[in-house]
Parts: sequence; C-alpha cells; structure tokens
Amino acid sequence: MAKPEPSWQLCLLGIIGALLASFFIILFRFSFEWLQLLYLDSVDHYNTLTEIYRFFTPLIAVAFIILFSWLTGFKYSRMGIPFVIYRLKAAYGSIPLRNTLTQFFGGIFALAGGFSVGREGPAVHIGAASSSLIGSYLSLPKNAIRTLCACGIAAGISASFNTPLAAVIFVMEVILREYKLHIFVPVILASIIGSMMTHAFFGPFHEFEFFAYIVIDFWHYPLLIVFGICIGFLAKAFNSSLIGVLKIFHNQHMSKRLVLAALIMGLVGVLVPQSMGSGLSAISFMLEPDVGVWIIISVLIAKFVATTAILGLGVPGGIIGPTLGIGAVAGALMALFVNYIYGGGDFSGGTFTGGEFSGDYALMGMAAMLAATLNAPLAALLTIIELSNQLQLALPAMVVITSAYLTSSQFLKNRSIFLQQLEYQQLPYQLSPVEDVLQKHGVLSLIQENYQLIESDDKNQLRQQLMSMDSDLFLIARTPATQALHFVEREINLPLLEDDSQAVKISEMPAISSQATLSEAYFALQEKRDGAVYIYEKTNDNVIGLLTFEKVRSVLTKGKV
Repeated sequence: MAKPEPSWQLCLLGIIGALLASFFIILFRFSFEWLQLLYLDSVDHYNTLTEIYRFFTPLIAVAFIILFSWLTGFKYSRMGIPFVIYRLKAAYGSIPLRNTLTQFFGGIFALAGGFSVGREGPAVHIGAASSSLIGSYLSLPKNAIRTLCACGIAAGISASFNTPLAAVIFVMEVILREYKLHIFVPVILASIIGSMMTHAFFGPFHEFEFFAYIVIDFWHYPLLIVFGICIGFLAKAFNSSLIGVLKIFHNQHMSKRLVLAALIMGLVGVLVPQSMGSGLSAISFMLEPDVGVWIIISVLIAKFVATTAILGLGVPGGIIGPTLGIGAVAGALMALFVNYIYGGGDFSGGTFTGGEFSGDYALMGMAAMLAATLNAPLAALLTIIELSNQLQLALPAMVVITSAYLTSSQFLKNRSIFLQQLEYQQLPYQLSPVEDVLQKHGVLSLIQENYQLIESDDKNQLRQQLMSMDSDLFLIARTPATQALHFVEREINLPLLEDDSQAVKISEMPAISSQATLSEAYFALQEKRDGAVYIYEKTNDNVIGLLTFEKVRSVLTKGKV
C-alpha cells in the first residue's frame, strides 16, 4: 500500500471505510430529515410553515449550533469541502475528530433549521473523516490514508445523493484534481458501496426523478449558448459575493455571525419561503403551473442573497444544493423567453402558461451553474444526469455547460469557489512538483533493509567494519552515549589512506516514521543532498531500515509512463 499502484488490500480497506462512511452519512440524513418532518409536511418544503415559524426556525437552529460550539470552545469551526481539500494536501487526509463532530451536529441543525445550505458539505467532511480514521488506527502509510480519505468522500456523496458515477468524478475533478489509476479503483468500489447503502435505506430513487423527460431539440442550442453565458455571469457574481461576505465579517465572533445569518434567513424566509432549505423546495416550485414571473425573479434573488450571506457568515453546510436551486430558478426564468419565442408562452397577468420547457431549462441551469461555480464541468454533467436519471440530456447539457464554464473561467476569470475560500483563509492546497510526486510513495515502498547496526563511535573501528562488510550492505552506527544514529559510507571523493583503505564519511541520520512518505525523507536530507534517514516503527529505537538520498532522488529522475 505504500506504492502508488493498484492494491487489493487498499481496495478492501476502501470498502470497509466506505461502509463506515455510509453509515454515518445515512445517520446524518435520517437525523435532519426526522427533525424537519416534526414540523414540515415534507422534507425541505418550508412554505407549509406560517411566517412566524419561518422567522424563528433559523434562530432556534443557531441557538443549538452556538451551544455545541461553546462546548468545544469555538475552536473547531473549520469544516466542509474546502477544509477537506486542505487536509488532503497538508495532512494526507487526516481529519480532526472534533471538527467532524462540529460538522455533524452543526450540519444537522443548519439543515433542520431551514438555512439555504446543502448536505453535500457535511457528507464530504464526515465521509472523509470516517474512512481516514481506519487508516490512522491501522497506522497505514500516509499516502494510503489519503486514498482512504478519497474513498470516504466518494462513499459519502454516493450515499447522500445516490450518484455513484458523479461521486467518483467529483472526487477526482474537485477534491483531488488528478486522475490516478491506483486511486481510481478503490474510489469506484467505495462509491458503489455508498450507492448500495442508500438503496437499502432510502430505495433506488434519485433526487430529481420528478423531472419530465426533456424535449429540447437542436433548434434550442443557440439559446442554450446564450443561457450558458448568462449563467457564467451569475456564477461569477455568486462566487464574488460569497468571498465578499467572508471578507466583511471575518473579524466578527462566530456567535455574532451565526445570529446575523439566522436573522437574514428568517427575514428572507418570511418574504420568500421557497428560498429556505437546500434547494429542493425552490426546484419543485419552479415546475408548478402558472408561476408568476415576478415570483420567479423574487425566488432567484432571495435564494442568491440567502445562500451567499449564510455561507459567508459561517453556517455549517454545503454549497452545491443551493447552487443547484439557483441554477434551476434561473433556468425557469430563461424558459419564459423560450416559451415566448416558440409561441407557447402567455405572459398575461404576470404568469406564463404552456411552459413545456421550464423543467428542461431548469435542469440545464442546474448543470451550468454547478459547472461554473465549481469549475468542474464533467462532475456537473454527471451529477445532473444521475440526479434526474435522464441520459438524453447529456448533449444539450454539454452545450450549456461549455458556454457557462468558458464565460466564467476564461472571460470573467472566475475560479472554483472552494479554491477561493482556501486562499482567503490562507490554507495551502498546492504542492510543489517534487512534493506532488514524492507524497504518492510511502517510505516502505523503497525501504532498504540490507544494513548492519553496531554500537560504536570510534572512527577507525567504523572504517574497519565498513571495509570488511559486503559492498551491498549499509552500515549504521549508534553512539553509546547519546543513542544517536549515524550513517557510515565510503568517501569516494578522497584518495586512499596510507594503509590503502578508503576514507569514510559519517553523517547524522534523521528519524522518519514508517508511515511517512518519500517527501518527508527528501526534505530531511535536502540541505545536505546526501546521507540517509533511518525508518522506525512506533518508537524511534525500533529501527526497521534506512533510505538513502540517492534512492529517494531516483524517484524524481526515472522516467514515467
């Protein structure tokens, strides 16, 4: 498992991690849906509440979030997808337990309280933590723990939305931002487990199967390109607004920000109840007959304002669900003009009838908004196809996604909202090319076990011992007084001594854990660019092998397919 190669052992552990991650994701989903159904007629439909309840529901939820945060000392507020991306790069996917508990309970209260947040943020965080916990418990190589973390993320998304293929692509395109076969296989298996688990508990249903089959033909494609361009501008405005809220309120205490978020959500919910919740309410509302034009515009504005304000103020939740809702409402608005152009729309009285394209353009808007916001076109395409269970929307969705993505990323210089959040929080997520290569190899993959360890600090004795050893053996000397280890090697750059023996070079050996990757070994020797590190298991005095600098450097210089 220390090698960047497909491994049946890692696949098996990925399946076990996926089972654990799926269990907690299902428990998470059951919890907030159970709380919602205590006072709602159906999940995520807050328009069934009276105005006074819509105002106070977010305040009650925030009270519980603040209480839990107070119990943890307000120290573990970093969570969600950006935090997971950071931990994957900076800590090989090891997720702190207390941050995960804050995400678990905070996400439940936020989703039950009607906030405009999604469940995918908690799903990614909880799934990553659950699966990587197994790797940490078993003291696996850190590069293997990172793969297990990716498996947990895939299982979490798949279990949460029943989208196994989209979960795999999301992990590769958004989280890891690379495609590697040795990661791809266990991630696929984990995603399968997540989907099977959600089938067992919630049935073989997809989130948006209520959409009718699309009727878009080739004559719509010019309009789809125009629509994609508009969505590109909307995504740029969304990302910029969210980062703007983060910058304005970053100095405020967490409790103040959360109370303000609850007040905003309560007021917006009173005025536009369809803006509450993760986005399912707004999407289903757009498909109702005779929806007023101004109502659509008000829902779009309310959902946009509520989502950017609430996520920017730090409410624990995801961004994808509300993004899909915003895209769907924008699509319904575009359908107004399409219906008018094709002669099927009637705008009398501020409503439109004959809206046969409202569902089609809602799906197109969801795909385009997700792609432009996350800079992840392939993940967005597969997400919408699986959520709606409609393969035939692939071609028109590709048209609108391409135009939205190019407008947003190339012309407006918009980048993934997750990366912008990481940069604002000054959390490093990029690795140097050297680190990127070396972190994929555990030290155990190149460990050199052909060594002899002696207790001595006498240079003459060490030279004699080295000369008498086989040339393929390495010599490690332990200083009796300090128990420090030194690497003894021939000094080939110096002439022979008077007795025709080779001069020796003795250098101190840094200690490297058996869980470490070649990156740690490389940087421990980078200054000298010579010598070796010794590898220990559990305790520093339990030496199991060594690793020379030349051995590590060979990984950087040898060819790759």
